[in-house]
Amino acid sequence: MDSNPTASVPTREELNAELLAVPEPPEQPETPTPPGFEDSLEVALRHVKGRRGGDLVGIILVGSGARRAITPHSDIDLIALVKGDTDSHEILRVGERLVDIRYHGYTSVEDELAYSLRLPSLLRKGRVLFDHEGVTAQLIEKANQRFRQGPPPASINEQIRLKASCYHWLGKAKDLTEKPGTAQYLLTLFYEDCILAFFRLRGYWLTAPVDVHRFMVSREPALADLAGQFLNANTLADRLNFGRQFADLLFKDIPNPARID
Repeated sequence: MDSNPTASVPTREELNAELLAVPEPPEQPETPTPPGFEDSLEVALRHVKGRRGGDLVGIILVGSGARRAITPHSDIDLIALVKGDTDSHEILRVGERLVDIRYHGYTSVEDELAYSLRLPSLLRKGRVLFDHEGVTAQLIEKANQRFRQGPPPASINEQIRLKASCYHWLGKAKDLTEKPGTAQYLLTLFYEDCILAFFRLRGYWLTAPVDVHRFMVSREPALADLAGQFLNANTLADRLNFGRQFADLLFKDIPNPARID
């Protein structure tokens, strides 16, 4: 028996010599590149043209695609104008993008331009992708004319109604502070109504949601600052507090609803 207890212990070199070579992982096929925005748009166009056939009057790209503000996750928003009366909605997926298609009768869209709060500003920046006999180009020009005229003014009754609606949601949220999830949801409704009220009371056209805060900063920085503090508040109590200040400033010149005792 060997008196040296370490004599039988293999050396590092001997151990390494026993190791089998690790094979290289097999080469993986390249991940297919998702189709670009324009490629996806072309697929969506073929779909609309194939579905509507001879009654298709025009196709307009709206939203971030028309504003040249495309991101890797931007949806494709299309308005398809057709003959006759129709009002339908379709959502498709092309590659990694969602395609939101709204079908409308072109005469009803033309009529709606006279009173819609969003349509003129939406269409004026639209990108015409298909136009039958110039009908769509004429509609875009009418949208531009309507936009230059400005939105219809809010009547005093509408102003009071907007104020009452916003304070209603704020009060409901305050009453339900013991249910934070419900209160936060009610504050979301409160803020949405306040944003609508801001545009109506100040006589501005509605903008895309992504542009709302930047637009408010350019017009009323103090109001935008309170809106930002409301949105970024860490606690429900702070959010209620900033919401109240935001509403008080927004509606400071609007009378309260008539009271009957």
